[in-house]
Amino acid sequence: MRFSHAIVRAPCPSFADGLTTAGLGKPDVAKALAQHEAYVRALRLCGLDVTALPPDDDHPDSTFVEDTAVISAAFAVATRPGAPSREGEVAPIRALLADRFDRIGTIEAPGTLDGGDICDAGERFFLGVSHRTNEAGAAQLKAFLEAHGRPSTNIDIRGVPGILHLKSGVSAIAPDTLVVIDDLAGHPAFSGHRMIRVPPEEAYAANCVRVNDHVLFAAGYPRLEASLREAGFSLLTLDMSEFRKMDGGLSCLSLRY
Repeated sequence: MRFSHAIVRAPCPSFADGLTTAGLGKPDVAKALAQHEAYVRALRLCGLDVTALPPDDDHPDSTFVEDTAVISAAFAVATRPGAPSREGEVAPIRALLADRFDRIGTIEAPGTLDGGDICDAGERFFLGVSHRTNEAGAAQLKAFLEAHGRPSTNIDIRGVPGILHLKSGVSAIAPDTLVVIDDLAGHPAFSGHRMIRVPPEEAYAANCVRVNDHVLFAAGYPRLEASLREAGFSLLTLDMSEFRKMDGGLSCLSLRY
């Protein structure tokens, strides 16, 4: 679908205290703020009206707003993040979405679900079962989607090394096209799609985002960038170094609808 709006939240002063498995050192918060500002400019360049929420210093990971909701054209679902320290991020996002969507779902305990595990590939949703999204959470979302005429397939990534969320390893950039890492490329659920393979040394760049006529793409991954340009996609490259240190990618920084 084409997007007209996005919700973002800038990194807070305690951003460097957030959760991470990357092992790349502490992020520079000032640099992260500058990178976030560039990201917001890119969303606006793509034609989106951006709602910028104030930083939330009580929740260091709160800039990764994508994990708090799953949004489609006609509905939104408030999530229940798999990391307990992030549960408080959801309520303000849910309140905001309730003013914009008539149909709002909610993931309830014992289910957990991070939005970063949910890939909307047009005709079908792919639901990542991960160390943050459990089977109960995926089942709740699957039931909600089916009630609204949207089929879905679970993808268990708990044994896939190096990725936190499903969208760390696969991105839908066109109705028939996925950007995918080697460890996921052979999954039978993806067999009907055109796949652009990610070189193993550029795996971080698999998390790219189609926003209307452009693909937001992490700077510094020349082989995948060349493949996407050769395939006809218009790229906006953005420096994501400080967010990578906190396990974050391009899709994580906004909710788009």
